[in-house]
Amino acid sequence: MRSPDPRISLVIPVLNEARNLEVVLPSLPEVHQVILVDGRSVDDSVEVAKRCLPDIEVVTQTRGGKGNALACGFARVTGDVVVMFDADGSAAPEEIPLFAKTLVAGADFAKGSRFTSGGGSDDITRLRKAGNALLNGFTNLLLRTRFTDLCYGYNAFWSDIIPAFGLPPTELGRESGRQWGDGFEVETLINCRIALAGMKIREVPSFERDRMFGTSNLDTFRDGIRMLRVILREYGRSWRAGRRERERALPGPDTVVES
Repeated sequence: MRSPDPRISLVIPVLNEARNLEVVLPSLPEVHQVILVDGRSVDDSVEVAKRCLPDIEVVTQTRGGKGNALACGFARVTGDVVVMFDADGSAAPEEIPLFAKTLVAGADFAKGSRFTSGGGSDDITRLRKAGNALLNGFTNLLLRTRFTDLCYGYNAFWSDIIPAFGLPPTELGRESGRQWGDGFEVETLINCRIALAGMKIREVPSFERDRMFGTSNLDTFRDGIRMLRVILREYGRSWRAGRRERERALPGPDTVVES
């Protein structure tokens, strides 16, 4: 039974974001749990986080990449609702209650969108916007979804659906190498899998702010190709699963078919 007053856990991946954390963390609303997942920062990100929020839970991710960071954070969640929150200042903390309200109203997954009515962005370039539109349209065509902003990472969901994401095990250490789903493709991977699982997705208008300090680790072309591969792989996986279901439904040699 899902709570009408859910406990909220924030999962914040961090890699050298000390200057941003000084501004972002004090602006957060009071929530049940804040988990900072550190990618072995070489600045004082962890020290700044502990100073700003003494109760913050700090986790060191087991491999590299945003996907692995999120998976490590999800493994530590104790709340009813999980919010994926970026540390660079682009996500508006005041939108968190709207995400939670959308879930309480019946959604399994609250999908932030910069391109639905009420949303917007100060940060997205024309190239990224065009790439997002292409990937978005391709996904909607193949998976019969109605996403308006496939690649946006500000999302929230009930913690009980985490197993449906099927993310790579966090127990595999750095020596195992990067796994599929460890990088920026993770958001596309999650969106595809929850859609194919038939979960209730509701878009939430969201405004993306400019990154405050530093530069993004996102590579438009490289990560765009990885996202395209995610879409094709998930479509293929779904098609093969559907074929197996159809084959199981066919009458076997010992099956009597009523006429």
